[in-house]
Amino acid sequence: MKRWLILMLTLSLILAAAAGCAKEEKEPRPVEIPKSVGNPLVGVDGEGNLTYGGDPSVLVVGDTLYLYVGHDVSTNDVYNIPEYLCYSTKDLKSWTYEGVVLNMKDVSWGTADAAWAGQCARHYDEAAGKDRYYFYFCSWDKTDSGKQSIGVAVSDSPTGPFADIGAPVVKGSFTTDESSAWNDIDPTVWIETGKDGEEHRYLCWGNSKLYICELNEDMVSVKDVNGDGKVTMNKDVVSKIIPDGFTEAPWLYRRQDENGEYYGPYYLFYAQAWRERMAYATFEGDDLLGDYVVFEKRIMAPSATSNTNHMAVFDFLGKTWFIYHNGSLPYGSGYRRVACIEELRFDENGGVIPMEETAAGPFGTVSTLTAANGSVLQHAHFVNSGDDADYPYTRVALGSGLADAEALDGQWEIVQGKADADDVYAVSIESQNKAGLYITVSDAGVYLAQDWDGKQAAAQTFKTVEGLAGEGVSFESVLKPGLYLTLTDGALILTDGGDAQAATFTVGTVEG
Repeated sequence: MKRWLILMLTLSLILAAAAGCAKEEKEPRPVEIPKSVGNPLVGVDGEGNLTYGGDPSVLVVGDTLYLYVGHDVSTNDVYNIPEYLCYSTKDLKSWTYEGVVLNMKDVSWGTADAAWAGQCARHYDEAAGKDRYYFYFCSWDKTDSGKQSIGVAVSDSPTGPFADIGAPVVKGSFTTDESSAWNDIDPTVWIETGKDGEEHRYLCWGNSKLYICELNEDMVSVKDVNGDGKVTMNKDVVSKIIPDGFTEAPWLYRRQDENGEYYGPYYLFYAQAWRERMAYATFEGDDLLGDYVVFEKRIMAPSATSNTNHMAVFDFLGKTWFIYHNGSLPYGSGYRRVACIEELRFDENGGVIPMEETAAGPFGTVSTLTAANGSVLQHAHFVNSGDDADYPYTRVALGSGLADAEALDGQWEIVQGKADADDVYAVSIESQNKAGLYITVSDAGVYLAQDWDGKQAAAQTFKTVEGLAGEGVSFESVLKPGLYLTLTDGALILTDGGDAQAATFTVGTVEG
C-alpha cells in the first residue's frame, strides 16, 4: 500500500510539473523588433525634458545647421511663447540643444509671452571686420498701440545670446492699409548679390497682407530705395498681392547650381487658408520689390495635429529640405508644436512637388503590418479637415480593406514605446501619413488617435512578443495586459490571442 501511495504521489508530481511546463510554454517570450527614429526632429531640452517649439527657421553656417523655434509653454489653447530656442546639427539626425537665444523679457518694446516667428541671417559687418548674426522676430508692440511689429536682435554667434536693438525695425503703425493688428508678423530675410553687382538685403513679412523692403547695410534699418530722403510706405516698403490667397509665414528661397550660384525664379513659400495649408508662389523677374507674384500650387495639406504651419526651405548636405511644424508630441496642438522635416523635390520645370507630413520623415523606417491570416492593417482613409471642430482625431477606424492596397493608410512607423523609453520590448505604432496619430487602446475599442491630453502613453504602447502563431510578432497591450492586437473580420480589436493567425503579424519594410 505504501509503495502504491508513493507511486501515485510521484505520478502526481510528474503530471503537475508537466502541466507547469505546458503553462510556461503558453507564455509568449518577449521579442525585440527594430524601432524607427524619424519625425519630429527635436522635442527635448538639454536635460531630455519634453519641450515644444513652433515656427521653425534655419541658418546654415559651413557644415552646421542651426534651427530656431519659438518656445511653446502654453497649457491651454492660447499662445504663450516667452523665448526663442536654438538647436544645431551637422547631419539633420543628431541634434544639440543650444538653449535660449532671445527672451522677450529682454525686449523693451515687446510682450513677455509673444515670441512669434523669427529667422536668423548672417552678414559681414565691415566696421567690426567680422560676421554678425541678425535675428528678425515679431511681437506685440507695447509702444505702438498694441499692434504687432518687426524687430531685430544682434549677436556675434548664431547661438546667441542676441541683444535687441531697442526698437522695432518696422512698426505696425507704419504699414498702412492694414486689415488687422497682426499684419506685421513672421519675418523672413534674403541676401543676394544681384545682376547689378550690388548686394540686396530683402526683408519680407506679413499676415493676410504681404510686405517686402530692402535693408540698409547695417541690417537693422529699412533702405530708402527711391532716394527721396525718407522711408515711405508703398515706395520703400511694398505691399504685394498673391493670387488665390496668402495667410502668413512667408519664406524666401532660390535654387543653387553645383557651384553655389543662384538660378531660376525666386520662390515664396507661405501658409494659406485655414486650417493652414502650405503653398508657394514665384516672382516674375529679378526685382522682388517691383515684380508680380504668381501663385503656383498648394504643396502640403493641413496637419493632422496642428491648426497652423510654418516652413523653412533650405539647401544642406546636397539636397533641398522643408522643415515645418505640427503637434505630434504628447499633448501637442497648434499651441504646443514641434519641428519636422521632409525632402523638398522639384519637377523638370522647377515646380515644387507636393508632399505629405510623415511620421518617419526622410530618415526613419516605414513599415507594413500583415497578419498571419493575410489581412493588411490600415486605418480609414480621410482628408484632414479644415474645420477646427473636427479635432483632435481620436476615433479613426482601424482594420483591413479600408483603403487601396497601395495607399499610405497602410504604412506605419514603429517607434520606442511611449510608456517606457527604456524597455526594448515596448513599441508604439504611428501612422506614417497622419503623424502624431497612434494605434490606441480604449474601453470603446482600438482606434487611431492623437495623444491629445498627454495621458495616452500606456494606451498607445504594446509589448512585442514572439508570434502566437509560431512566427512573426504579436503585440500585447500595456494598458490591458494579456490582450493582443488582433486583425479579424476587417477590424482591429483586442483579444486573448485565441485566433493566433489573426493576432500574429509580419513586419515589412517600405523602401523609400
